[in-house]
Amino acid sequence: MMGEGTIHHSPPDLNKLTEEGRKALSESEAKALLRGYGIPTPDFKVIDDLVEGEFRFPLAVKVNSPDILHKTEVGGVFLNISDPIELRETFVRLKERFPHASVLVEPMERGEVEVIIGLIKDPSFGMAIMFGMGGIFTELYRDVVFRMVPISEADAEEMLNEVTAGRLLQGFRGIKADRGAVKWLLLKVSSMGHELNEHISQMDLNPVMVKERGCVVVDAKVILEGPRREQ
Repeated sequence: MMGEGTIHHSPPDLNKLTEEGRKALSESEAKALLRGYGIPTPDFKVIDDLVEGEFRFPLAVKVNSPDILHKTEVGGVFLNISDPIELRETFVRLKERFPHASVLVEPMERGEVEVIIGLIKDPSFGMAIMFGMGGIFTELYRDVVFRMVPISEADAEEMLNEVTAGRLLQGFRGIKADRGAVKWLLLKVSSMGHELNEHISQMDLNPVMVKERGCVVVDAKVILEGPRREQ
């Protein structure tokens, strides 16, 4: 059975990575960065080999590399892995397909509503925060709203009220989802965007699973700014 390997929870050094020419963070690095700001993610583990250990099934198993941001499109994501045998087979398949990448393993997360929260830097206007429907519905509905960072509590409340995702957080058809946790996350991500403006070009948290109490970032992508050049 595969074990826990190295748990990457220490936030990455963005200065060092950009100076080294890195364009993006791996998923584990992105989630470690989020955790450094107190933002919840699944309890992920990064493994490079087959070792003994314990896992809580069902699992999500993904390729973990800063060079592979669109993991689903290249066959790098396997969900609902139910037992140690399936986990071993999935690990071997990923290592054969992506021999130079590590493998991220984490418990499957469930939520009442899936939302997307992101940051994107415009060359003219600066850093903006985005909010909308998450998961498979992001591209289908394109129902998103933007604000320049930093946002206020009033801004966050307006964002929640302007899109379908926000209305789903108000108890539509008995859905029990923590609207306050999403508002808190919007403010937290806004602070990140303001503080890391020189380091981050784009960040996508999608999906964010909104539970009856709290929320958790299931997938995260971070694209870095290039190193600053002397004039």
